[in-house]
Amino acid sequence: MTINILIVDDDGDIRDSMHEFMDKSGFNAFAASSAEEAIKILKVNSIEVVITDIMLPGRDGLELTDLIKSKCDIDVMVMTGYSGNYSYEEAINKGASDFLFKPVRFEEVLLRLKRVLRERQLTKERVQILEKLEKLAITDGLTRLYNLRHFYNQLEVEVDRSNRYGHSLGLLLLDIDRFKVYNDTYGHLEGDKVLIKLSQTIRSCLRTMDSAFRYGGEEFTIILPETSGEEAQTVAHRIRKAVETEKFIPEPNKPYQVTISIGVTEYCKDKEFADFIKRADKAMYLSKLAGRNKVSSLFAEKN
Repeated sequence: MTINILIVDDDGDIRDSMHEFMDKSGFNAFAASSAEEAIKILKVNSIEVVITDIMLPGRDGLELTDLIKSKCDIDVMVMTGYSGNYSYEEAINKGASDFLFKPVRFEEVLLRLKRVLRERQLTKERVQILEKLEKLAITDGLTRLYNLRHFYNQLEVEVDRSNRYGHSLGLLLLDIDRFKVYNDTYGHLEGDKVLIKLSQTIRSCLRTMDSAFRYGGEEFTIILPETSGEEAQTVAHRIRKAVETEKFIPEPNKPYQVTISIGVTEYCKDKEFADFIKRADKAMYLSKLAGRNKVSSLFAEKN
């Protein structure tokens, strides 16, 4: 992939020579004679590194550096021919990745540019690793839904938002009917297939703003922001019907229908946080008592 470099210098000879050198070195180079011209180029091009002189007409190179670092993920290398007027610390404090004194040899600029690019790539890789680790920490390994730990964190956030803005908040708790019998009969590998398929079915029935979690072994829970109890019931029925239509074949020529029991509740302002979850749990057991493959609701009395 070609790397885009922007050279900013009001000295035309230096600018043009460095532009030519960078092109010959395999980079895609852009050139600007002022900070204002550089900003225009940055708005319409994806630039990885800016190499700028400090002394520019109008806004100087340090101001340009400060502006770039405040708005963009771009590395900046600063050059100056006035060693007594500007310091390394001043440039670094503005966010510069390197500081060079003129006159500079282009070979040295190239070496320093490659170092900046290596560090840039390492930083990206570290960020990607951290993001992956963070995702793993809140994700169930089998179903790829969020895990129980993240459920409590997310529910707390949504309850706080509901209290603050007066939005409705729905909660579903669902359990696979007779899942232990299925596991004991066909084995845990077949049981895992059910859990994976069920998680996919749940996800397909939700909006982007909704969140699904694996609550326990065969239990799942779903947070429905800005959703009333009646609307949450509609979602629950949609999920129940979608699961009911799925067919599993744990043994040849033996199709098996999996069903779920769902409990529905709506958050009631100023009620205990734990009561919200308990109501969903109780509603789900009402579905079990009603014969399974049912949706039941349980709402708190509003003050």
